[in-house]
Amino acid sequence: MDLKLAVLIDGDNIPSAYVKEMMEEIAKYGNPTIKRIYGDWTKPNLSKWKNILLENAITPIQQYGYTSGKNSTDSAMIIDAMDILYSEKVNGFCLVSSDSDFTRLATRLREAGMMVFGIGEKKTPNPFIVACDKFIYIEILKNQSDENGSVSIKSKSSLKSNIDKITPKVIRLISTTISDLADDDGWAYLADIGNLLQKKQPNFDSRNYGFHKLSPLIKSIKKFEIELRESSKGRSQLIYVKNKEKKRRKKT
Repeated sequence: MDLKLAVLIDGDNIPSAYVKEMMEEIAKYGNPTIKRIYGDWTKPNLSKWKNILLENAITPIQQYGYTSGKNSTDSAMIIDAMDILYSEKVNGFCLVSSDSDFTRLATRLREAGMMVFGIGEKKTPNPFIVACDKFIYIEILKNQSDENGSVSIKSKSSLKSNIDKITPKVIRLISTTISDLADDDGWAYLADIGNLLQKKQPNFDSRNYGFHKLSPLIKSIKKFEIELRESSKGRSQLIYVKNKEKKRRKKT
């Protein structure tokens, strides 16, 4: 059964350029039954949103900035989120912002049994990221959009700059996750590995490292073994992963 999602967008804090890709991403996780965006629509900097809202059936919520320097959009989003929570019309939320002010909201929604997805830029503070069940970087969606279209030399350079390096820390995270799930022979099922990685680190995504799926990411790292097994139904192959044993040095 698909999750019914409330998508709440901080219009003051998110660029409008990749909303289509963002909505396509959200559709992978559930049905966005409520779609709202918050901001002061009297301000010229939000004018780029207007046509996009119509194309994606997103409802704009007007929120005037009553006090200079204060973000009233945050308060409006939080109040609406709690109203939606108590209405029991959804069983998940997608909070679209790079603002750490939504950390407590994400935590509270999860405490109420909601699935919480976050979408924001890579500058998003870690407390908000880890407060979500899953956090997706907008830069990933930009990469996908550019890869699907014609990409200039300058854009290719930008794509590479958005891809994270596979660091020893990332390799250790994958390795310890495999060990946590491994059977007596050291093998762990790839889907279980992906689920546990997500729980350990909500912003873990193979696309951050330039791979569309987890299996090619793991294949690119020489410290893991991969084994394909026939499923009980025989229609597909199951992928299992194992940490390679360290070679012992011969004594001289």
